[in-house]
Amino acid sequence: MKNKIKFGPAGNPLGFNGQTVEVCDYIRGIGLDAYEYQATYGVRIQKQSGLKLAENALDNDVRVSMHAPYYINLSAQKEDVLERSIERLVQSARAAEWIGAYRIVFHPGFYTKYTPSQALDMCKGAINELLEKLDSRGIKKFTFAPETTGKRSQLGSLDEIIDICQSFDHFNPTIDFAHVHARGRGCIKGADDYHRIMVKLEDGLDGIGGKKEVLHCHFTRIEYTDAGERKHHILTETEYGPPLEPLLEALVECGWDATIICETPFLEKDALVMKQNYQDILEK
Repeated sequence: MKNKIKFGPAGNPLGFNGQTVEVCDYIRGIGLDAYEYQATYGVRIQKQSGLKLAENALDNDVRVSMHAPYYINLSAQKEDVLERSIERLVQSARAAEWIGAYRIVFHPGFYTKYTPSQALDMCKGAINELLEKLDSRGIKKFTFAPETTGKRSQLGSLDEIIDICQSFDHFNPTIDFAHVHARGRGCIKGADDYHRIMVKLEDGLDGIGGKKEVLHCHFTRIEYTDAGERKHHILTETEYGPPLEPLLEALVECGWDATIICETPFLEKDALVMKQNYQDILEK
């Protein structure tokens, strides 16, 4: 049996003008089957709306994820910044329960004055505190998905994300292939590079390769500088990487179940292009 990859937009589709609680009607109607709810500027959804969104997603068989606020730094130097970051993730986990999000995506932090190893240790300490707070508040159904980050000043290399997910239950990665590409200054050229990423994931993460859990992914064309990520671009701007088709081919060849969230400026339009390319590969 061939694996199933789901595709959808990061946030509400450009062509959708209704209430977010009904967005999955639109997403399913245009032929997509995933949706990443954006809480990037704060967790504002209320419980009643969250439950309605979860029901709407279930009715349409749309897989929902959630992007936690951008203002999170689990390796922060200042104690108040760290406390607010942890609280934002607690808020995200509570809202994710309401909306039925299978992943809570977040950016782990920044190196600042720390070495990468020190920043990673700081992050892990903050995660231990986060898990204690979630337990004390009775929040049980969550899977955090730390994301590979696009700037070289950020905590979130592929190896660091794997390390975090190895260290804690209820943590699975978000692999943003554009971020990996930008952070590595154009390191993804073709299928071999994607295969190396997937082999590293399978070797490093129990359950991701062997159990074929869902690999949560982000994709866009990306412009970068020596410092890393600069700007997202649409799929037709092929002068920017990383390449799309070799990624889809590698996922199929490796037998992965995956969700790919489109982060190009064209959102659902490019998500549909991705899905069509995937179907073309399956039909070869």
